[in-house]
Amino acid sequence: MRYLIVSDMHANWEAFRAVLRKVKRKRFDATLVLGDLVGYGAAPNQVVEAVRAFKGKVYMVRGNHDKVVAGIDDGSSFNRVALAAALWTRKVLSYENISFVRSLPKGPVKVNDELLICHGAPQDEDYYILSERDALFAFSASEERVVFIGHTHIASVFVYYDGYVEGSMLLGDKGVIKLHPQARYLINPGSVGQPRDRNPKAAFMIYDEQKSVVRWYRINYPIAAAQKRIINAGLPKVLADRLAVGF
Repeated sequence: MRYLIVSDMHANWEAFRAVLRKVKRKRFDATLVLGDLVGYGAAPNQVVEAVRAFKGKVYMVRGNHDKVVAGIDDGSSFNRVALAAALWTRKVLSYENISFVRSLPKGPVKVNDELLICHGAPQDEDYYILSERDALFAFSASEERVVFIGHTHIASVFVYYDGYVEGSMLLGDKGVIKLHPQARYLINPGSVGQPRDRNPKAAFMIYDEQKSVVRWYRINYPIAAAQKRIINAGLPKVLADRLAVGF
């Protein structure tokens, strides 16, 4: 199986469209969507409609922003800016699109015996995996060889092998992770729509299950257009500013 993996689009249509154009001619057996289709950005309908239009097999989980926008969570844990964006999104989403967001499944979702997806972590969909200690809890809560996670907006990999966990950020605009047959992995593709690893380029991954290889990519997109859309929508300006610095 060959998978396209996207996460944390956050209503950034310019970034998501760039990713979709980049992979248009590539062949995938399935798509993995790791949550947070909406929130922060100003094009929620476009992003949700593009996800709804995915062809073939699609595995999805909801994110914390999806839950607040859908009214599943009251957003009391959000900061002022995040909550303002979520409440704005709730008003502008079409009935069909907000119904779709509300229907997104709670993670984790099992893809097969060796592959799991979640937004935060296997034990808690809202848990942030930022350290090797965090990763150890997640490994203890799952048994699959490969788990794809989102939520942190940081492209990274945590490897569990011989009783130890080692984590690292995935730097550069592309690279390859060759999976060891006796190791287990937590892999974060980073964010399509709001990276936070000081690289403002849109992030996505491709996983070739047969070859045991994960490839990561970072691509340019028209950031200024995404920023203009946010400002024109009347959303907090900081949401536009941060796109340029990837944080």
